[in-house]
Amino acid sequence: MSDGSAPALAPAIILVRPQLSENIGTTARAMLNCGLTDLRLVAPREDWLSDRAVAAASGADRVLLAARRFDTTAEAVADLTRVWATTARDRYMVKPVDTPRQAANVIRGLEAEGQRCGVLFGPERTGLENDDVALADTVLTVPLNPDYTSLNLAQAVLLIAYEWYQAEAPDSLPAMTKGARDTGPAPKEKLIAFFEHLERELDACGFLRVPDKRPVMIRNIRNIFQRAHLTGQEIQTLHGIVHELVTFRLRKGA
Repeated sequence: MSDGSAPALAPAIILVRPQLSENIGTTARAMLNCGLTDLRLVAPREDWLSDRAVAAASGADRVLLAARRFDTTAEAVADLTRVWATTARDRYMVKPVDTPRQAANVIRGLEAEGQRCGVLFGPERTGLENDDVALADTVLTVPLNPDYTSLNLAQAVLLIAYEWYQAEAPDSLPAMTKGARDTGPAPKEKLIAFFEHLERELDACGFLRVPDKRPVMIRNIRNIFQRAHLTGQEIQTLHGIVHELVTFRLRKGA
């Protein structure tokens, strides 16, 4: 076993007898996408720091550099209190079965109590052996199309890591505002000034010509723009659009 201090509390990803260094690299990439860095390798067949592995990691080199090698699965899980074993096959063992989402929620709860958890993944061609599964507390199975459940190693890791990450991710993503000159909602005075500008021109072109319908039409138009939560910059753009339309109409009528 190689030396290395334990990383911050988060589930360990344990690859048991992985065959190809590229797959270790893509696994590292999948892990870092979701904030996981504790990669443990049980008797890997190839060098996880090879050029092929580093290239496949696509920038997740630090996960590879921090990876720890173990001779046996038992050694790799020795410091963990709860372990999940990924398999899609019936192993004829009495064990609870979780989906990735269920496992992620349980792991988050255990981490909050200070417990360390890990997830076992077997060799690419054969999957985990029964002796490996026997070391786990729970079987983890991904519910997929029953006619085709084949996943590559990195895909399987990403599915589980993603569920763990989402279990404490924000409910909504921030809006894409980078580079915008005015990203906050416009004050009502700017919105009302635009309404008045638009309504003057709609009166001038005859759109609001029916007196009985005019109040309802104005309310409907205002509600359309209210729902848009316009920024100050967007209102300026709308002013410009109305101005250009009016200018074009007057120039055409001249």
